[in-house]
Amino acid sequence: MKGERVIRIGTRKSQLAIWQARKVQQQLEDLGYRTTLVQRSSSGDKNQQTPLYAMGIVGVFTRTLDMALLQGEIDIAVHSMKDVPTLLPDGIVQAAVMTRGSFRDLVVTSGPVDFEKPCTIATSSLRRKAQWLHRYPHHRIVNLRGNVNTRLEKVKTQGWEGAIFAKAGLERIARLPKHYRELDWMLPAPAQGAIMIAVKSDHSFVLEACRQLNDEQTYKTTYVERQFLRALEGGCSAPIGALAVCKGDELLFKGNLFALDGKRTFSVQIACPIEDYTSLAERAAQQIFDQGGRTLMRELQQLSGRQK
Repeated sequence: MKGERVIRIGTRKSQLAIWQARKVQQQLEDLGYRTTLVQRSSSGDKNQQTPLYAMGIVGVFTRTLDMALLQGEIDIAVHSMKDVPTLLPDGIVQAAVMTRGSFRDLVVTSGPVDFEKPCTIATSSLRRKAQWLHRYPHHRIVNLRGNVNTRLEKVKTQGWEGAIFAKAGLERIARLPKHYRELDWMLPAPAQGAIMIAVKSDHSFVLEACRQLNDEQTYKTTYVERQFLRALEGGCSAPIGALAVCKGDELLFKGNLFALDGKRTFSVQIACPIEDYTSLAERAAQQIFDQGGRTLMRELQQLSGRQK
């Protein structure tokens, strides 16, 4: 074992969050470190009725663990990376991004569904709602909150035709149902499917331990996606999709920005040599702005301000 120091791994209490924390725990212990899990409830877990975009909290699923880090109650925080604000709190750094799972969204249905007919689809994500309405403007979207198991149960009991989920989450807790369709046309949230480890910037022992878990390719692709989100000044209040993939010596990127009703959309597709990945997001965001996306972003930010 690498010393007597026990690394305290902070996690939310949901089944998916614990699965992710245990994955980190196992990899650290395989490297010879001693660890223990510390569970905390986030404000996003406690309030499962209000849509996330209406809660007016930056980092609704990460804030509790960030505070525990800064107060010395835990040594690392394990997050679904798509939930992490693009600007981390002072004193906290990204120590590692683990190998990415599926980045795809999927729709879980109550049985065979003809989406060309009027349907009711459930999601709490503005990004998913806008992209869905862009493709199916005749559908009705309803809010869906709760942990994965609660949301899956609601598909059976609420009379909806379907609900949208992240594929990685269902796969990780072995809850991929019988009836679903993968949405290969829907751009994911930036960093969807990736697990991020956060650490206090001055905690050298833990930083060194966690950096051994970093996947370089996932680090670069999620960096581009999150920088695109940051450049657009987006967040939970804006329907923004982003996907970067490495192909040979190139990094390929797709991004989009939608109006809330899905009727207006701006998109970009761009590539660069992998070694130039740090500058790609700014160029992609500028293309969105050049198309007229800056005006839409101002409208979305004003709307978000009125909702808080």
